[in-house]
Amino acid sequence: MLGVDEAGRGPLAGPVAIGVVAVPERFLITREFPGLVDSKQMSPLAREKTFKLLQGRVRNGDIQCCVRCTGAGRIDRWGLSRAVAAAIARGVRALAPSPDNVSIYLDGLLTAPREYNQQTIIGGDEAVPIIALASIAAKVVRDRLMTRLAKEFPEYGFEIHKGYGTKMHYEALEKHGLCAIHRRSFIHLDFPPL
Repeated sequence: MLGVDEAGRGPLAGPVAIGVVAVPERFLITREFPGLVDSKQMSPLAREKTFKLLQGRVRNGDIQCCVRCTGAGRIDRWGLSRAVAAAIARGVRALAPSPDNVSIYLDGLLTAPREYNQQTIIGGDEAVPIIALASIAAKVVRDRLMTRLAKEFPEYGFEIHKGYGTKMHYEALEKHGLCAIHRRSFIHLDFPPL
């Protein structure tokens, strides 16, 4: 059984991250991860704690997990939907190379490659524990990446807003223009090219 969710669909900068978690059919996620909820409902500290627990279970071999990112350049070239679909396909195929005996649960409007048995659930990150776990993996990995990228592009404050369109981010854009990780197709201001 696989759960799939994304983090970072709406930001002006940085990648979209796709979390994919695989567990055996009878694995009791809620027993192993008490208090599991959608990543957006958790504090950063709670997400990190759950992610560390997930990493421990991966090391024990109980669970498989991967996060696949697709960056701003690909999002701008392909469009968001196609870029997300490609990242989902990479993640799903990494954990389940064959579609045989695999059930995939995806959040929102996400879809896996057609050959897989799948169910898309609106609000799945709140209702289905394996999707919630995938959302936490995606969010933690993306937030960590944006914090690292903040060191490369310190003038934008990515460690604070993670690339979302906050007032602080727009002010930095006005002052500094675009950097290499900005999604040009998402920004509706008049900036000169790099």
